[in-house]
Amino acid sequence: MEKLIYEKSRPGRRAQTLPAPGVPDVKLTDLLPAGQIRKKNPALPEVSELDVVRHFVRLSRLNHSIDTGFYPLGSCTMKYNPKINDAMAALEGFRELHPLQGEDQVQGALELMWQLQQAIAGVVGLPAVSLQPAAGAHGEMTGLLLIRAYFQANNDPARTKVIVPDTAHGTNPATAALAGFQVVEIRSKENGLVDPEALRCVLGPDVAAIMLTNPNTLGLFEEEIQTVQRLVHDAGGLLYYDGANLNAIMGMVRPGDMGFDVCHLNLHKTFSTPHGGGGPGGCAVACRENLEPFLPVPVVARADGRFRFDWDRPQSIGKVKGFYGNFGILVRALTYIRAHGREGLAQVSRDAILNANYLKERLRKNFQLPYGQPCMHEFVLSGIWQKERGVTTTNIAKRILDYGVHAPTVYFPLVVPEAMMIEPTETESRQTLDEFVEIMLNIDQETRETPDLVRGAPHKTPVGRLDEAHAARKPNLRWTPDQ
Repeated sequence: MEKLIYEKSRPGRRAQTLPAPGVPDVKLTDLLPAGQIRKKNPALPEVSELDVVRHFVRLSRLNHSIDTGFYPLGSCTMKYNPKINDAMAALEGFRELHPLQGEDQVQGALELMWQLQQAIAGVVGLPAVSLQPAAGAHGEMTGLLLIRAYFQANNDPARTKVIVPDTAHGTNPATAALAGFQVVEIRSKENGLVDPEALRCVLGPDVAAIMLTNPNTLGLFEEEIQTVQRLVHDAGGLLYYDGANLNAIMGMVRPGDMGFDVCHLNLHKTFSTPHGGGGPGGCAVACRENLEPFLPVPVVARADGRFRFDWDRPQSIGKVKGFYGNFGILVRALTYIRAHGREGLAQVSRDAILNANYLKERLRKNFQLPYGQPCMHEFVLSGIWQKERGVTTTNIAKRILDYGVHAPTVYFPLVVPEAMMIEPTETESRQTLDEFVEIMLNIDQETRETPDLVRGAPHKTPVGRLDEAHAARKPNLRWTPDQ
């Protein structure tokens, strides 16, 4: 085996001295065939504790995070995460749990999950909740499997279509297709909202559901949601709520009251958990009573003052995850909900709406605003004016990084050319918002006076401008040391 080379490795350095194992000495040859036993020690790095600490702290400083700067990533709700959430998840009784422990040993964890289910049911206005899915898209898949199982159980297998507006999250059509449905897209009206007439044209006995988020990905509230739900329900279909934007309405209006039959919540977005880079995530799926029999097993239930996993669900779609959710995320979510309370959650939504509208009004003179009506928690600008000067939205996003701010979501939703989707969240101060406005106005001025400066950005980040096409086609997924 060729010896690996590590930048910081030096022979003889140690970061840890392990205690004696406390088990009788056993010869490896008594446990393994001789051919499977190493002849040499593995080529692991030899580093001191100080080397390890400095290495990972240095790496952490190369990353942008909500703890180091403004993160207006539209649709992703990168809000500040209160540290009390982490303290609760780190309590020994939660931290040291093992997924294979018996129910009698995890009553506290089961009670926490049951309480979270009740809290979420109250927030969304739907009575039955599962915490099993891993994250948002997984929750979408679970919800659509519930809908498919519901129609199969009711001898209505002809419902094979799912309607998706053109302002939907990209996961919606992908999830519908993965669940075995045919995706039918409908165009929005000029004001960015669902067109009831376009919806009428595609409804029929073959439609299983419509997938909506309200507010939509333009940050606009679907004002005709009652008309939409009536049309779909009269046609025999169901309404699926993508809860990615619940941060804008929680405590003020509930999806269940709007007529939705099933929804998922991104716990790591709405109820604050650090996320990004693929995880961690958490999800809850809530539904009406007629869909409850199909929830994944096991279901967390309470009986006679004790909590248990209920496996006796003959119509269930089965397990959707190896173990039950990401438990640390569930602890954080319940901590967040209980810390805020009913009125506090409503205030979160009001502050998110206020911050988004403040930014929108401050920036609308310098960046095209395709939809001028009041927004909810996020809004979408277009860089089309800057593109006419030879500077694209990609260039603007990379230039924002030079100012120590994370770029907003770009080129989404697809209905807006050169889109910049901005979500300030409720946790940012007016001072931070004003600083972001100044950054955006400076960049707009740069597109007029020094466009090459913007086109060549970023200039101050640890890694400069990358060849994105090459990176997408030939990604480097493994660090290789210099020889």
